[in-house]
Amino acid sequence: MRKALKQAPVPPALTWSTACHTWEKRIVARESIIPCPPLFPAAAKQGMDVFNALKLVDVMGEPTIGESCRSWLKDFAESFFGSYDPDTGVRHISEFFLLVSKKNTKSTIAAGVMLTQLVLNWRRSAEFLILAPTKEAADNAFKPARDMVLNDPDLDAIFHVQKYNRVIEHRQTGATLKVVAADGQSVVGKKATGILVDELWEFGKKPTGENMLMEAMGGISSRPEGFVIYLSTQSDEEPAGVFKSKLEYARSIRDGKIQNKKFFPVIYEFPAALIEAEKHKDPDYWYVPNPNLGLSVGTEFLTSQYDQQKEAGEGPLRVWMAKHLNVQVGLSLGEKAWAGAKYWEQRGDPNLTLDDVVRRSSVLVVGIDGGGLDDFLSMAVLGCDAETDEWLHWQRSWVYCDVLKTRKEEAPRYLDFEKQQDLVLVTTMADDIIELGEIAADLNRSGKLALIGLDPAGVAEIVFELRRQGIEESQIVGVSQGWKLTGPIKTLERKLADGSFHHGGRPIMAWAVGNAKAQAKGNNIEITKQLAGGKKIDPLMALFDAVACMSKNPEPPGPKSIFDREDLWDS
Repeated sequence: MRKALKQAPVPPALTWSTACHTWEKRIVARESIIPCPPLFPAAAKQGMDVFNALKLVDVMGEPTIGESCRSWLKDFAESFFGSYDPDTGVRHISEFFLLVSKKNTKSTIAAGVMLTQLVLNWRRSAEFLILAPTKEAADNAFKPARDMVLNDPDLDAIFHVQKYNRVIEHRQTGATLKVVAADGQSVVGKKATGILVDELWEFGKKPTGENMLMEAMGGISSRPEGFVIYLSTQSDEEPAGVFKSKLEYARSIRDGKIQNKKFFPVIYEFPAALIEAEKHKDPDYWYVPNPNLGLSVGTEFLTSQYDQQKEAGEGPLRVWMAKHLNVQVGLSLGEKAWAGAKYWEQRGDPNLTLDDVVRRSSVLVVGIDGGGLDDFLSMAVLGCDAETDEWLHWQRSWVYCDVLKTRKEEAPRYLDFEKQQDLVLVTTMADDIIELGEIAADLNRSGKLALIGLDPAGVAEIVFELRRQGIEESQIVGVSQGWKLTGPIKTLERKLADGSFHHGGRPIMAWAVGNAKAQAKGNNIEITKQLAGGKKIDPLMALFDAVACMSKNPEPPGPKSIFDREDLWDS
């Protein structure tokens, strides 16, 4: 009888998670926030042997990465190399996201990881890219890689460095590592096996940033070993575009709200509780977003810079904290900020819709602001809750689509607002006023719309459209602007502070509130577009107009016709 052949043992199925539910506790305790260890230890060791041996030419004594870098950086690199299965040629984690403060050796990561991958690569003519937003950033990423090669005889024999073109080519496989500045054309037609995106926050400011990355990543889908690594600091403005979407997605995976085992987030930022306690202003806590504190960046340097930026004012300080402490720019709470901004986020309810406002309210008013070619035409609906007398707010804005060309730096943010359905990009100027009029007409048919307030010096076509939609002339009132808005401004401040005002928690309103700057004029307060320095505040100004109307304590006009009276249906 023939002896049965012995079968090779079947390896157990890989199970892992890239969530890090305890990250807040771990980051404060100076523990690792790497979500999971390498999936393939042998592949991780092979990669780290190369990575750790690379020389840092710009560091005193020219140490290797293994000799000089801290464990957090090496843990990240080890998890990256260990995500690849050398037996099948498949990379099981293909997207990596690292957010870390400025001066924490991101360039070292970019150069070392990508150069190591070029050494380990088996695919002939493979293309690896370091994609940077500008030529200067591209140079910052290329120079460390170039110096690692030129100062190591073994690597110099393997690679040919093309300094002018910023290309490193493997002499045997023909594979290349190319550092390119993203200008829209440089990534067209690329079939990259691996991409490292440096300073993702700057891509968020580009109107074509998301399309640019999609174009660059076109070849990864056909390469099972393909990957993309996103590196970034926080943005110097409120996150927008592709950076905003990737950051929010990475946080959701880290927190376990979304499960995606192929996306690996590592985010060095303050837990919300520390921000609320203002610990981010305490140098004793600056290690949280700076895992390299004491090595590539020093506390004395940060403290000196912090003191200087405080003297320079709110704007420079906000930018400094975003770049060096990873404090996300949100509501502007400086000396000139509107007092109500401090309480705005606390009063948000993402479940509060227009239908909810109409249903719950005993009376409704509307505020309208803007309407020029470069303005948001903004509509604020304000209701008074029939049971609690609390105020309920909903908004919508419109803008002419050409603004994406005239305000290119703001275009990604405007497109975000459009996706969130808070901003409508119109191609014909009349469309915005028509849509606003239709919403006003719907509110009027409810029998609850008492007043519509707008700037008397505003667009006359708005009034004509409201009248065409059946709004009575007595329902349309002018609201004086400038210092004469002091009453509505102070009223809204008080209601935000005491919790009797609620809004839908919409990003466009938080942005407008953050842009608002207040100026005292005697006993009065003035908030104007001029004080905002060109930043849009139209949605907030529309709300002030609505508050001015609600402050008149209006009565609902009641059903518009006998057919609207519910008590007559039974008879």
